[in-house]
Amino acid sequence: MRFVITTILAVILLSTSALSANEPPFTKSRSNTSAQSNSNLSSAGSEMIPSLVKSAKYSGSLDFCGSRIPIHIHDVRERLEREMLLILWDRAQVILWIKRASQYFPHMERILKEYGLPLDLKYVAVIESGLRAHAGSHKGAMGTWQFMPGTGRDYGLRLDDNIDARKNLIESTRAACEYFRKLYARFNSWTLALAAYNMGENGLEREMAMQEVYDYYRLYLPQETQRYVLRVIVAREIMEHPAKYGFDFSREDYYPVLNFAKVTVNCPIKTPITLIARAAKSYFKEIKDLNPEIKGYYLDPGTYSILIPPGMDKVFYQEFAREISRYQAAASQYQQSSTVRQDSSFNNEIADQQTRHYVQQSAKNRHHVVKNGDSLTGIAETYRIPFNTFLKLNNLTRSSVIHPGQKLIIRP
Repeated sequence: MRFVITTILAVILLSTSALSANEPPFTKSRSNTSAQSNSNLSSAGSEMIPSLVKSAKYSGSLDFCGSRIPIHIHDVRERLEREMLLILWDRAQVILWIKRASQYFPHMERILKEYGLPLDLKYVAVIESGLRAHAGSHKGAMGTWQFMPGTGRDYGLRLDDNIDARKNLIESTRAACEYFRKLYARFNSWTLALAAYNMGENGLEREMAMQEVYDYYRLYLPQETQRYVLRVIVAREIMEHPAKYGFDFSREDYYPVLNFAKVTVNCPIKTPITLIARAAKSYFKEIKDLNPEIKGYYLDPGTYSILIPPGMDKVFYQEFAREISRYQAAASQYQQSSTVRQDSSFNNEIADQQTRHYVQQSAKNRHHVVKNGDSLTGIAETYRIPFNTFLKLNNLTRSSVIHPGQKLIIRP
């Protein structure tokens, strides 16, 4: 009996020891927990992430665009820490900021240097759009620098049925530089210039006059603007010292710098983007990604600056001339065929035979030639194409009128 009791006790002791060895960190002794917290680090996978408390602390001085930030003022420090904590809470967002910056910052820095402006201003684009060309706001702002339509036009950005240059990295950055230069000349302070960029020049001047205060950090402004400049400052602090905040990147982690060639395209007629892509030895998506400012699937007659894959400018003009010549010839041929088919001297039987011939030929060429009685919805249903997709492919709307002999795209 004594032997059995001794055996049971031994098993219990061994089990207790095993459980203790495998228990999660938060159940360890108070002394171990204290030692771990003193390191101010937490583990996430293989990374050691500084605690949020430590990350919010600043030692020494902090500046932006060459001006010192008065973190000795309690209100400024509190606001700054708030933005630091909120931004660091979304670590995935910060990682994407840093990765995108390696693509776009070299181009922004080059333009900022041309204008003689502080390089810190590139972080405005991070807070405005996360460096996303297609970012938009409910108020109508658009692009990397979030220009409103009127402001964009004021600073030379093209906005029409074909182009929204607010989405163009190079052109919108130049427009932003023009605007920054004007704001700084007006307010003689980069923090005030950024506040005006966010809330408007006249609104900021009105608040300064009413409050008799001419220092951004001491102005009582709309909450969005009170946070805005500090968010830009925090983005710069984190992105310039990523390892300090637990973002350990290797060289392979960064996205490559955006590389491209620039060409001038003269479109004599309404020109498909796919034609430009073929001339650049590229494809539709790549051209649209390089040129997010281009709307839709076609460019109206006119002159455009287009970015294409690097090195392709050497062959582009010759290829484009060949492609556009073929396209014009095909368009002319179909127009002539349409005129002949509508001639009253042809009887219905011959016309029907011709129509069937063109339908058969067009099916091979991924097109449909409109015949009498056709409708947009009917054509889409015949070829089993989503109606909205069919309209976009042909640059049409629901109210568009089609005519016999007209050539429509059924597959891109």
